[in-house]
Amino acid sequence: MELFEEVADALRGMVPAGLGEPRCSWHRYGVKVWFGTEKATRLHYEAQVVGTRHVPEAETLALEVGFHAEEPKPDVNDAVLARLLAAEGRWRRDLGPAPVAGEFLGRDTWARVSEVWLDPDLSDDELGGEVAARLTDYIEALEPILRERDGSPPR
Repeated sequence: MELFEEVADALRGMVPAGLGEPRCSWHRYGVKVWFGTEKATRLHYEAQVVGTRHVPEAETLALEVGFHAEEPKPDVNDAVLARLLAAEGRWRRDLGPAPVAGEFLGRDTWARVSEVWLDPDLSDDELGGEVAARLTDYIEALEPILRERDGSPPR
């Protein structure tokens, strides 16, 4: 099983049932997680391999883990980020100091609340479970806030 397929599989068993069924898609270099629709949404959780071009502190590569707002209209992404920042005290207690809330890595029209892990060993047998657990932390901390934005049921 590939790393990000393993992440998706493990995450499905970690996300609290009250949030609904997480939907996942993965490829060799990443996994996306969202709720609601069959097709991936532009507001999603993601773990992905990122090169040194976007994370120069890494020697070879980094692993980004967290939440992305990738709507085509930057003002939508800005509004989502503003909502999350307004509730930062809530999610920061659960996620700690590692997450960066702001501009997406390498694309200033998107937004993120995510962290980077420098030079992880992608062949480590425990990495998939660690990534799934951390993505679950993000989901548990941010998803309730995101759902408050319009009172809608799970996305």
